[in-house]
Amino acid sequence: MKLVSMQNIVFGYTHTPSLNGVSFEIKSGEFVGVTGPNGASKSTMLRIMLGLLKPWEGFVTVSKRNAEGKSLTIGYVPQQIASFNTGFPSTVLELVRSGRYKKGKWLKKLDHDDKQKIENALKMVGMWDFRFHKIGALSGGQKQKLMIARVLASDPDLLVLDEPTTGMDTESRRGFYKFMYHQVKKHNKTVVMVTHEQDEVQKYLDKILRLEKGEQGGWKCLTWNSCSEHFGQVD
Repeated sequence: MKLVSMQNIVFGYTHTPSLNGVSFEIKSGEFVGVTGPNGASKSTMLRIMLGLLKPWEGFVTVSKRNAEGKSLTIGYVPQQIASFNTGFPSTVLELVRSGRYKKGKWLKKLDHDDKQKIENALKMVGMWDFRFHKIGALSGGQKQKLMIARVLASDPDLLVLDEPTTGMDTESRRGFYKFMYHQVKKHNKTVVMVTHEQDEVQKYLDKILRLEKGEQGGWKCLTWNSCSEHFGQVD
């Protein structure tokens, strides 16, 4: 099932386009890596895909339904989100719990499944031991992990992550990639992730979207399919 389609996207912040002729498709149940040099407008491409920016030219289509025919839910973690000030009153656990409340259901009581997803999400990013800490007292890297945990706890169909492993050590990154792979293959999630660690993550990916400089200026997108055939299956 086609979940996302971007066709001939042109966009820029000045009179010169930073993205020029970007086209790709993402299917339900794919683990997609987005790569490219620094300054290649990878984050911009994600924002256009999510409707946060409007392209100058081209078309963006995101399915309204998931593979089961239910309303598609999307989770997005932007790059280096660390804006909580030192006076933010919530604890780590309280903020991640909020990810389990659906729109219009703020008063519902969390059940065992909700609590298990919250715990799993915090453990996945190494923040379970910090669950009673105040958010404002966390470091920038810890806040980034916290926001990833909140999105994971919300259990979205499409998960869009912009350099989520920034600040993680090698072991933590590999554990994160394996967890994402499990979400895709066992729970039919779709993951789109910007990464600079292509050598580490590529064996888990179904597809790579690489931004490279176009002949006429701006960045264009090259799609590599069948990554498991190219790079070897996951152990």
